[in-house]
Amino acid sequence: MTALTQETVAALSETVAVPSYDRSRLTAGIVHIGVGGFHRAHQAMYLDRLMNEGKAHDWAICGVGLLPGDARMRDALTAQDGLYTLVLKHPDGTREARVIGSIIDYLFAPDDPEAVIEKMADPSVRIVSLTVTEGGYNIHPVTGAFDAQAPAIRADLEPGAIPATVFGLVTEALRRRRARGLVPFTVMSCDNIQGNGEVARHSFTAFARLVDDGLADWIEAAVAFPNSMVDRITPSPPTRTEKRWPSCSASWTPGPSPASPSRSGCWRTTSPAGALRSRRRGSRSSGTWSRTS
Repeated sequence: MTALTQETVAALSETVAVPSYDRSRLTAGIVHIGVGGFHRAHQAMYLDRLMNEGKAHDWAICGVGLLPGDARMRDALTAQDGLYTLVLKHPDGTREARVIGSIIDYLFAPDDPEAVIEKMADPSVRIVSLTVTEGGYNIHPVTGAFDAQAPAIRADLEPGAIPATVFGLVTEALRRRRARGLVPFTVMSCDNIQGNGEVARHSFTAFARLVDDGLADWIEAAVAFPNSMVDRITPSPPTRTEKRWPSCSASWTPGPSPASPSRSGCWRTTSPAGALRSRRRGSRSSGTWSRTS
């Protein structure tokens, strides 16, 4: 069984579609926190399509994992040079596989939080996107306010603490960009929450205010938190799906990632750090990544 890596991917082109672009020339413009099945079947897929058209080569993705369980994704993506297989299951039962190449790096925050912070502080990164689930925004279920008493939040707020939460890491990266005179990145929630941008704005500014009122004021005034609508069915891959594409699978891979052919997405915001524009329509799918700078 051939392992999927950058060295072997070209040889797999007879059985699956593979990236037609030179991945060595890609640079990361997006840091994505929470590289799960949905992200790999949606945002990363859209970017891969653009790259295959000769576009968006400075919008590649650096994935970030925060939780201990994300070590599995770190190991798999590292072993496969960031490559994985996306398998679409069509209504007639046929399957369509494609190797996705838009993820070029993966950082595991518990290993090196400083590397994660500095990656987000890099001016080449214009978007920090999130799929951290509804519960990841730390909203108190009774008050609806940011839960400042949560143990992980309290730990991040200790003097001299090394950030471990998404709020601590992102806020510190924004603090460094402000201190260096850099424009902030956009914080883009891709979670299936009504008004997800407003939810993200509320949570991140509330955390920042616990750190520094001046920083919180700057984040409220300067950082874009777009509302988005995203949709795609991405079930967990059954064993039979993995065996169908043996040349693209190791003992466990972050692909094949199964998904329905229907997908949609819409983002609207003003982005101070730069914009990525793409618009697509189709009979079975539609997607809009529309941003205004």
